[in-house]
Amino acid sequence: MTVGSRPAHDGDGTRREGIGAFLRNLLSGIPWSECTEAHSEQHFPSPQAKQLRIENGNGRTRVVGEERSDIAVRIHKRARAETDEAATRLLEAIRIESHEEDGTLSLEVTTPRKWNRHGHANLEIHVPHGTQVTVLARNGKICLDGLRSCVRARSSNGSVHVSDVVGDVAVETSNAKVACSCICGRLVARSSNGKIEVVDHRGSLDASTSNGLIRASLGEMGSEGVVLATSNGRIVLDLPESVDADVDLRVDNGVIRAQRELQTRSGESTGRLRGRLGRGGTPIKLRTSNGTISLR
Repeated sequence: MTVGSRPAHDGDGTRREGIGAFLRNLLSGIPWSECTEAHSEQHFPSPQAKQLRIENGNGRTRVVGEERSDIAVRIHKRARAETDEAATRLLEAIRIESHEEDGTLSLEVTTPRKWNRHGHANLEIHVPHGTQVTVLARNGKICLDGLRSCVRARSSNGSVHVSDVVGDVAVETSNAKVACSCICGRLVARSSNGKIEVVDHRGSLDASTSNGLIRASLGEMGSEGVVLATSNGRIVLDLPESVDADVDLRVDNGVIRAQRELQTRSGESTGRLRGRLGRGGTPIKLRTSNGTISLR
């Protein structure tokens, strides 16, 4: 006969039930343990000046240009709170406030926040192709596609992606990547801590980041030329086959690799290369403190 202590459970079912109850009790003490979601759609007439301004504090914002006459806003809301009832109240409080002034339609996502609650909204907005769009986001990714007018986008913590735009573009993010493709117009891109990638760009380009790679390929040069600068990272620039430009490349700690035939000027210092492509004229200035410059 074996003598010992009684088992802590009477079978697997009882044990699983005990663990489940323990986890439920544990999660019930977490302020954001309950979550609820909702989808909705709103429509707005296109503003007279064809200008749209969007502010979204928490969540992804995507704007798509289409052949249409109105503006369609699809919103996916998500809220977390300490109870189902609190999460539902928070979800209902997340809304889009709109007003039009001087021909500009402004859409702002309002999200009340407390220490034990959190809510965000993902927006997908479909607009007429020719709408001028400005997007401001504090915490969230911005995507812009298919527009035929000027574009402005700024995110404090989130990447910015812009594609298929005909018009001047200015984008900025503090701690994330900037990616732009198939843009025809003047492009200004800024990132504090993130790489910048530009593909098949046609027009002038001004891009800088504090920490990160800058890679750009141009299908056509703009009259204002190219300025690329990073403190810590590589720079790679691919130019069209035929270019007339004055080139100025400089590195503090790194290597310059020029795969184009430059008519090099005399008296070049270490870490700097200047020269001319073709007949010269359009400026190309590339700068990095710590990294490699490749001109191709």
